[in-house]
Amino acid sequence: MSRRMPSGAARIVRAEPMPIKFPFSRRRSGPTDAWTKCPSCDQQVFNKQLERNLRVCPHCGHHFRMGIGERIELLLDEGTFVERDASLESGDPLGFADQKPYPDRIEAAKVKTGLREAAVWGTGAIDGQRVAIGLFDFRFMGGSMGSVVGEKIARCFEAALAERLPAIIVSASGGARMQEGTLSLLQLAKTTAPLARLDDAGVPFISILTDPTTGGVLASFASLGDAIIAEPRALIGFAGARVASGTVGEDLPEGFQSAEFLLERGFVDMITPRAELRSTLSRLLRLLPVAPVEAIEPEQGQHAWGPIGVLSGLAERVGGAVSETIGIKVEPDAGGSGNGDRPARSSGAPEPATTEDER
Repeated sequence: MSRRMPSGAARIVRAEPMPIKFPFSRRRSGPTDAWTKCPSCDQQVFNKQLERNLRVCPHCGHHFRMGIGERIELLLDEGTFVERDASLESGDPLGFADQKPYPDRIEAAKVKTGLREAAVWGTGAIDGQRVAIGLFDFRFMGGSMGSVVGEKIARCFEAALAERLPAIIVSASGGARMQEGTLSLLQLAKTTAPLARLDDAGVPFISILTDPTTGGVLASFASLGDAIIAEPRALIGFAGARVASGTVGEDLPEGFQSAEFLLERGFVDMITPRAELRSTLSRLLRLLPVAPVEAIEPEQGQHAWGPIGVLSGLAERVGGAVSETIGIKVEPDAGGSGNGDRPARSSGAPEPATTEDER
């Protein structure tokens, strides 16, 4: 027979002991965008400290990736950069679509980065020394090189030759842009073609390899500098480690695609910490001045481009008169054409008529 508890009596319920909880976490939380975790040492770095340190981890020296705007502030004298060919944009020559149509990918990259393409180029100054400079941004579709990026790099070299300015390219790319197919591979010839002419004219080209520099960009102009500089621990290689290992059928050395590995084997000339990059460039520009004697102009129909003359002639034609046929859209700049030495024609412009004799 159960016994009733008197009314008003407290009922005792036995429960498992509760763990002690602190009124706040031992580790204070902050806004999610206030800290960045270093992928190398797993330390949390305050973003403002990271910016003050040029996006280099203060604990282990890991070099985080930088955008184009940050690179310009790092390398060039304040207010000297003047962008050229800002109006060039990619078209969709192949009507390419995978999980997302190519034009949609371009628009998403524009929103993400505030850029029109994966590379920009223009002129500026380093300690008062004028240069022609091109810069990649890996955030824009992996810094991939399509028709527009290849055109911009080629025009950077052409302007360096015409204005006798040292050329500098800061690479950060995953390689050729697959959405443009074979047209993207043509950019390898287009971007390397002017380099022999720069060499003949005594105009130096300095190539800066940052994390990552891979694929067709590395296989073309990025590895052809008179001086090749790499940032510490940068990933530099043609194909991914797994693909490369499978191709040769054997295990490859650990870190074989690192800047340090390549320096030991003479592929790069120096590894320069980001904080010393500007001063290093300034010294190199003094050591590698533009030759005072004007280059000899080749005869009509001739190219002083060495063994790649045939491909470079094709690249010159494709990059110039028929740019629109390989998916380049040109919008007029507000302040002028902005196209350096080669005037650009808007997409859809009729091809000038030629006679049989002119051909």
